[in-house]
Amino acid sequence: MAYGGKRRSSALGVILFLLLLAAVFIYTAASLISPSASLIKSSFSESVALVRVEGVIIDGKEIIKQLEKWSDDSSVKAIVLRIVSPGGVVTPSQEIFNAVKKAKVKKPVVASMGSMAASGGYYIASAANKIMASPGTITGSIGVIIMFSNTEKLMGKIGLDTIVVKSGKFKDTGSPHRKFTEADKAIIQGVVDDTYEQFIADVAEGRNMDIEVVRKLADGRIYTGRQAKENNLVDDLGYLDDAISMAGKMGGIVGKPDVVEKKEELSIIRRLLGKDFEVHIFNRFFLPTGTYFLWPAW
Repeated sequence: MAYGGKRRSSALGVILFLLLLAAVFIYTAASLISPSASLIKSSFSESVALVRVEGVIIDGKEIIKQLEKWSDDSSVKAIVLRIVSPGGVVTPSQEIFNAVKKAKVKKPVVASMGSMAASGGYYIASAANKIMASPGTITGSIGVIIMFSNTEKLMGKIGLDTIVVKSGKFKDTGSPHRKFTEADKAIIQGVVDDTYEQFIADVAEGRNMDIEVVRKLADGRIYTGRQAKENNLVDDLGYLDDAISMAGKMGGIVGKPDVVEKKEELSIIRRLLGKDFEVHIFNRFFLPTGTYFLWPAW
């Protein structure tokens, strides 16, 4: 009898252990694949969706996906685009800009600027119905930059030669291993000028401003949020809660709106260093605005 009792106890222990493992597995799977609690609530209430643009803008795919999702969600009455970014690469910035334009056809979009929304960060904000910045937000930096380095003299000192085989004389424009000629400069300046014209034309359209007025403001300088408001680059001064309240009113929500937000999936690096580490690195090693790549950057 005692032996049989031990067997039953062991079997019960195994069953309980397996049930515990199953519960942990189900909970973990649910947290990975199911909507967050705020998303579930959105199907039962009128909400404001919060979409975050954080760090250097290199790929706009996830932001565009969120804008499209919330634009088609009937329970979401307005969108707040929260921007904490020093700018980034031209094409993804343009893609996000166009996604914001499409979204605001369906419902109001309010851009809320955090500590920094400069260059490409300002560019995508300009597509929104309204822009709100804090008085101390760093914004502006409307312009385009491409920067190259030349290591030809250094390579010569250490006795290293570079052999280049190319299909045309401009194929290695920007190479650090040869002099940057006036012809090279003319080509790159043309790319920068054309991209700049696209930038200010889109800002003028988004802000409903004369393009020549924008041009005078778009010499690459930065502005505080208060200075930006004085120059009509932003509409109001306030913080994220104020932007959410404004969006709710624009969307016809009475009272304090519920806020829905896609659960962010952080990479291992961002989990270890913090989700704003790109901005910290950028501020430490570069100027406050405008990223330096071997392609046009805003």
